[in-house]
Amino acid sequence: ADTRSRAVHFWSEDEAIYRLYPSSVPASDDLTRLGYTRIVRKREGPTWTPTPSMRERDPSLPQTVAAGPQNPLGTHALYLNWQYYLTHGTHDTRKIGRASSDGCIGLYNEHIEELFALARIGTQVRLI
Repeated sequence: ADTRSRAVHFWSEDEAIYRLYPSSVPASDDLTRLGYTRIVRKREGPTWTPTPSMRERDPSLPQTVAAGPQNPLGTHALYLNWQYYLTHGTHDTRKIGRASSDGCIGLYNEHIEELFALARIGTQVRLI
């Protein structure tokens, strides 16, 4: 995931498949984590639970949001081994191409669905 160009690049292990997806990126440098990580879990229809820092900034946030059109994680989520960091879809397509997230990388729902099918648990992820 390239936070400057706001794009996610995917190469299959054998490099036979390459995909490029526009993305949202963290809203500020203090929310951005860079480096290498891995996909540790995949979830279709994820439940969203605000992080402690999100709740600190906005105590009115709900405890959780079930899967559906009000869920900020969209239709699919790829969980990284960095706690609270994900690559996920979004129902709010205005966020794509912008610095608008609380730390995650967001994709259009149709793109995260494709990436979800391509990426396996254990896939290396690099954020630059």
